[in-house]
Amino acid sequence: MNSKRTKKRMKSYICAIGTANPPNKIPQMQIADFMATALQFDDQNTRKLKALYRVSGIGQRYSVLEDYNRQNGNFTFYPNTPTLEPFPTVQQRMTEYRKHAVDLSEEAIRNCLKNTTAASLADITHLITVSCTGMYAPGLDIELVERLELSSCVQRTAVNFMGCYAAFNAIKLADAICKADPLAKVILVCTELCTIHFQKHAQQDHLVSNALFGDGAAAVLMQGQPNGEVSLELQSFHCDIAPAGKREMAWHIGDTGFEMTLSSYVPDLIKKGIKELTERLLQGLKTTVSEIKLFAIHPGGRRILEVIEQELGMTRDDNRFAYQVLRDFGNMSSATVLFVLKALMDDLTTREQDEPVLSFAFGPGLTLESMLLKVHYADAKAAI
Repeated sequence: MNSKRTKKRMKSYICAIGTANPPNKIPQMQIADFMATALQFDDQNTRKLKALYRVSGIGQRYSVLEDYNRQNGNFTFYPNTPTLEPFPTVQQRMTEYRKHAVDLSEEAIRNCLKNTTAASLADITHLITVSCTGMYAPGLDIELVERLELSSCVQRTAVNFMGCYAAFNAIKLADAICKADPLAKVILVCTELCTIHFQKHAQQDHLVSNALFGDGAAAVLMQGQPNGEVSLELQSFHCDIAPAGKREMAWHIGDTGFEMTLSSYVPDLIKKGIKELTERLLQGLKTTVSEIKLFAIHPGGRRILEVIEQELGMTRDDNRFAYQVLRDFGNMSSATVLFVLKALMDDLTTREQDEPVLSFAFGPGLTLESMLLKVHYADAKAAI
């Protein structure tokens, strides 16, 4: 007899996603007016700036700051001076972060657990917090344990300052936890307050970043079993770095806030690397790009979505969830791809069991992250 035992493959699932945004919703062109005034642009430069905002693919963004909805003279964060001087310091911005981040994170987590019967707050064994727009200690993780009345023994991990792709690192960590402990119930929350870091620079890279980023939070419940409705089973990950983009997408702490560099060359760098990244992700799996119909791509910007479509033979409709999130929320750094995944999951009622889902995110480095998931229904017959 063969005495060898077949080792059971451990699995992990995304069972629910919840999102949250601050109450201040600002139309994109209103933000353009704010920026033109803050930068003291003349008519010609104002027209150029507004053209950039019009082609961004963004209709509105959210901010924890009310000032973007106000006129100079009624600001509560920025100085009521023509030049906004003295410009807010890092300390002032971190005060805003601490004031708002925990509320937004709590709302996202509660919304996540409303979407499933798989777990309650009392069941949570692990908490992963993700952010690149603020930090303090004792931090967001401990405040959430207290606010949500989680067990004081909950295992906590913070993923900080990795940028737009950080949700993938949190998902990888949760995946490893769930595979090591089938009883684990992991909550990860990505919370980004990008708009507190507006920088008053007229360089093109800063104009582009100011035109894209908004505030939001997204929470994910992961565990070793599917939930009672629809789940996404984790299949494979692949990450790569394009060193040529090291200076094209960067995130540094300056004297007056966190300074984003986002070059117009980033889409070209992603275009060069996305096909090879996808091929390596799918290598050895029973799936090809042509067979994939479901996509959850981080909408770093409209042009990034377009070059990925060109390289992978996708249609704009294939990418509809990314465009929808970009239009309604802008780029919320690490939380954004989770908003896209949520939009996809909300649309899954008529999909087939085990249908593959391809997801990407990008960030400083230039880092390219990819993930393959598959749809899992508790009742496959009901989903067909």
